[in-house]
Amino acid sequence: MRRFLVTALLAVLAAAPAPVHATPPVPATDVRLVLPEPTGPYRIGTVSVHLVDRSRADPWVPSEPARELMVQFWYPARDVRAYPRAPWVSPAVAARLNPPGSGLVLPVTHGHVGAPARPGRHPVVVYSPGLGLERTSGTALVEDLASHGYVVVTIDHTHDAGLVEFPDGRVAELAIPQPPDPAEFEKVVARALAVRVADTRFTLDRLRAMARGRPSLPRGLAGSLDLGRVGMFGASLGGATAAEVMAEDRRVRAGVNLDGSIAGRVLDAGLDRPFLQFGSEPTDDGPDETWEAFWERLRGPRRELALTGAAHLSFTDLHTLVQQGGLPPAQVAELFGPIDGERSIAVQRAYVGAFFDRHLRHRAGGLLRGPSPRFREVVFVR
Repeated sequence: MRRFLVTALLAVLAAAPAPVHATPPVPATDVRLVLPEPTGPYRIGTVSVHLVDRSRADPWVPSEPARELMVQFWYPARDVRAYPRAPWVSPAVAARLNPPGSGLVLPVTHGHVGAPARPGRHPVVVYSPGLGLERTSGTALVEDLASHGYVVVTIDHTHDAGLVEFPDGRVAELAIPQPPDPAEFEKVVARALAVRVADTRFTLDRLRAMARGRPSLPRGLAGSLDLGRVGMFGASLGGATAAEVMAEDRRVRAGVNLDGSIAGRVLDAGLDRPFLQFGSEPTDDGPDETWEAFWERLRGPRRELALTGAAHLSFTDLHTLVQQGGLPPAQVAELFGPIDGERSIAVQRAYVGAFFDRHLRHRAGGLLRGPSPRFREVVFVR
């Protein structure tokens, strides 16, 4: 059901924005894609930061002597006037994803570049995307958390992500090998998971340094990072990464997996901290065996939900953007399931937000207690 090995390949080879770009006919007027408005009370700031881990060479391109990452902060802003809104992806990535003549204009986010942070201490949540996807693929969820008072740090896992642009204009491309044999690809994914865990733990280390002002962040942001309240979530392999990071690093206090098969040592070790499994509608293949095994090893607060009408890629921005781009409804449903893209995002925002509110802010988190008439699409599996 939730096999990221298959769906990640689909994301890389078929289900990224490229199918939209190829859809004829090209409209007479360009279609401007938009992300759903955040639901929280706060305006949003954002800033991208280049991190270099000189303790290890790049695991996918050994000729690169240091592991380089791009991370992006999304946070509640104090004042956004005179601070421009950030594009959904960086310029060089946009040029690759959306060539001239596509008939589409990529979104502008609700984050304002370099805006000063809202005063106070804010919980920190780390986001890891699916295999082959960029840090921007979950922007709709990320922005919403920031609008409710979280600092969210999204990670591009270089050469695992499709495209990563660095400040000097270099663009790192996907370099993970894609062997045709499923057993060999399982090994590649296991290696990718280990690399992602190392990326995340290095990022957590750097957050500690950034909280002390090294390097400098937009005004007020460094002092707003509450590193005693850290959560993590991700989609597909990013969700598996959240679980595995928690197994290896106790700095992460709560985690969410959005439709990713679980892998790594966490399947044996389990977790003693809060974890949410939020997946797509079950298919004829039956339940994901890794979810069954993982559930038995969750010793902290736990919940498993299913989103009726959703498919694996519904847990990304691509669902609503492809829908807007004019792909025929039958093709949208084939890729993303019959649920409406904006509704899917609205539901995910509500439950992911309630989970982190409950376990990082000690609020009621009432949505997690049982079925809600406001969200009839959500099935409480257990």
